[in-house]
Amino acid sequence: MDDLWGLALIVLGGFLGGGAYAMWKANKPIAVALAGCTVLAVASGVLRLGYF
Repeated sequence: MDDLWGLALIVLGGFLGGGAYAMWKANKPIAVALAGCTVLAVASGVLRLGYF
């Protein structure tokens, strides 16, 4: 079950990254906030999978 949560967090990071990319031209501060959330989600997913 932990593997599923890790994978879900990495997928969420992908969606957040896409949102940050799409938002960049419209509103840079929100895009930066989304990019920060992307980093946190992907890092949490990788750590949850136990690779590091």
